[in-house]
Amino acid sequence: MTRRILVLLGLVVAGLAIAVATGWGSLVLFYLAPGSEIVRTVLAWSFVALGLVTVGALAVRRVRRWAAVGFATALALVLVVWASATPSNDRDWQPEVAVLPYATIDGDRVTVHNIRNFDYRTETDFTPAHYDRTFDLRRLDRADLIAVYWMGPAIAHLLVSFGFGDEHLAISIEVRKERTEQYSTVAGFFRQFELYYVVADERDVIRLRTNYRKSPPEDVYVFRTVGSLENARRIFLDYLRDINELRERPRFYNTLTTNCTTMILAHTTVNPGHIPFSWKILLSGYAPEYAYDMGRLDRSVPFEELKRRAHVNRAAQAADKAPDFSRRIRAGLP
Repeated sequence: MTRRILVLLGLVVAGLAIAVATGWGSLVLFYLAPGSEIVRTVLAWSFVALGLVTVGALAVRRVRRWAAVGFATALALVLVVWASATPSNDRDWQPEVAVLPYATIDGDRVTVHNIRNFDYRTETDFTPAHYDRTFDLRRLDRADLIAVYWMGPAIAHLLVSFGFGDEHLAISIEVRKERTEQYSTVAGFFRQFELYYVVADERDVIRLRTNYRKSPPEDVYVFRTVGSLENARRIFLDYLRDINELRERPRFYNTLTTNCTTMILAHTTVNPGHIPFSWKILLSGYAPEYAYDMGRLDRSVPFEELKRRAHVNRAAQAADKAPDFSRRIRAGLP
C-alpha cells in the first residue's frame, strides 16, 4: 500500500512538472520558433497536445515510459530554440532607443555620451536630440528615486536620477523595442526585447511623463534618498559599467528578473549593507515605501505625507522647457 501511494504521488508530481513544462515550452515555440506566426502557432499547439497526451499516458503503465521519452525529446528541441535566441544591438529600433549611451571615465571625471533630450510636441511627435556632458564625481551630491504610476498603487516604473549641483542625470532601465514592436508583459518573459538604459536629461524623461503622456496620464514622484554619498558614487559608476557592457554585449530584458526595479536593486549590491530583496520589489509600486521602511528615504514625516510632497506633476508642467527644469521641480521637496 505504501509503495502504491508513493508511486501515485510520484505520478502526480510528474504530471504537474509536465504541465508546467508544456505551458512554458508552448510559449517558447510561439515567440521564438522560426517561421511565420501561423507556423509558430501550430508548433505551440502541437506541443500542448503532446503534453496533454503525455500526462494522460502516465496513467497507463505500458506506454508511460515511451510517452515520457517522446516528451523529453520534444522538450530538448524546445530548449534548443530557447538557447538559439540571441540579443543584438543591430535592429531597426524605435527612435527613442535607437542611440546607445556610453561613458568614458578619467579619474573623477566622467563623460556621458548620447544623453537623450528630445524636443516633444506630443508623446509620439518629437525631434530627437542627444548631447554629451562631463560630470565631476566629487560634485555628486544626491541620488533621487523617481516613481511613475499609471495603473494603481501596485505597479510603477522606477528610475534613478543623480545630482551634481544644479545638473541632474536620469537613468531609466527599459525595453529596447524595434520600430514595429509593442510592449507585452508576457512576451517580456520570452527573450523578445533587449535591455536598454535610457540616459536622459530630466527635461526629457520626466517631462515626457508629466506633460505629454495622457492615455493614461502618469503621476511622477521624486524621492531624495538618504545615505552615504560614497555609496551613491559607487552605484553611479556601476550603472555606467553596465551601460558600457551593454554596448559591447547586449542582453535580454525579462519581465520578472531583469526589469526597471530588480536592476536598481542589483546596482545597489555594490555597497555593503544594501537592502535585501522583498516582494515589494516585484510589486514595484510599493518599492518606494519599502525604501522608506528600510531607512533609505526621509523618515521625518509619515510616508503618505512624504509621497504627497514628492509629487512633481504640477511643478513639471509649469517648468516645461525651462533650462532650470530640475531645480524648479524640486522646489519645496524634502
